[in-house]
Amino acid sequence: MAKSAEEEHPKKAFGWAARDSSGVFSPFKFSRRATGEKDVAFKVLYCGMCHSDIHMVKNEWGDSIYPLVPGHEIAGEVTEVGSKVQKFKVGDRVGVGCMVDSCRSCDNCKVDLENFCPKMVLTYSVKHYDGTVTYGGYSDCMVADEHFIIRIPDSIPLDAAAPLLCAGITVYSPMKHYGLDKPGLHIGVVGLGGLGHVAVKFGKAMGLKVTVISTSPNKKDEALKTLGADSFLVSRDQHQLKAAFGTMDGIIDTVSAQHPMMPLFSLLKTDGKIALVGLPEHPLEIPAVGLIKGRKTIGGSMIGGMKETQEMMDFAAKHNVRADIEVIAMDYVNTAIERILKSDVKYRFVIDIGNTLKPPS
Repeated sequence: MAKSAEEEHPKKAFGWAARDSSGVFSPFKFSRRATGEKDVAFKVLYCGMCHSDIHMVKNEWGDSIYPLVPGHEIAGEVTEVGSKVQKFKVGDRVGVGCMVDSCRSCDNCKVDLENFCPKMVLTYSVKHYDGTVTYGGYSDCMVADEHFIIRIPDSIPLDAAAPLLCAGITVYSPMKHYGLDKPGLHIGVVGLGGLGHVAVKFGKAMGLKVTVISTSPNKKDEALKTLGADSFLVSRDQHQLKAAFGTMDGIIDTVSAQHPMMPLFSLLKTDGKIALVGLPEHPLEIPAVGLIKGRKTIGGSMIGGMKETQEMMDFAAKHNVRADIEVIAMDYVNTAIERILKSDVKYRFVIDIGNTLKPPS
């Protein structure tokens, strides 16, 4: 099929890329596809740093493509729209999360679950249908089909909205799917990092009682005083576990490290649910007795479809849910990765792309 005039000329782009699994970033020039008739092009102003970015740049999952420009928490302003775009116009505040395309015809796509489409195209480091490699938001501009663009309401600052496009939907979706969004329910949030702190905020906005579950007693004040959790439980303290036995309707488990599951099962009421959203490197041990006693359920969740992601962003705007962030310059990214690996951030680094990304010389 012949390309339209608006699709013929690729866009020059630049950003920062990792060239190999050492994970060291440096400036990089590349091309974005031209704005197609259903595409939205936007200037990237902010991009959050997800722990997945580190897994990918270090090729810890074995499928990275280099040079690799990460970033799937991308917020900016529309600069151009294709002739058949209906939902967006130049100047709109928008974002892109973890995916930029899907087949649109499978059973999952038909029910707004593009995130489970077998042919879903990730925002970076995969081959697109046209054979090109996708590049993420550590860059000056983005181009994507309007179906995969999220509108960011004016009431949310773009820098604080960016992490919601991954961290936000990652915890919001299982709360909705597993019925853990009803006012008055009691949920536990395991882990108080980039995902966990947003889960606490969404839980409180939904009218839930929220208990933070952590191995670190020193996180108690930030959980209760800073984030507004109702209670705090040290998962290694047997007295605290016993006192909380059978009190929770559900648990959102955000931890990506190995951790025992049996103590978490003990906290659930009959018919309680645990939703896993972290990605531990090695398989978790799941004792069957912990599920059988009390007819408990363990399940998983991975981001969300486009309809639900827009719903999440609108909910966040209405209820003043924001990610707690540390804004950094583009040239700080290598140091930021070292700090993420040390858990030395509260709670998400966001790169100020618009003000600090300079064209390569």
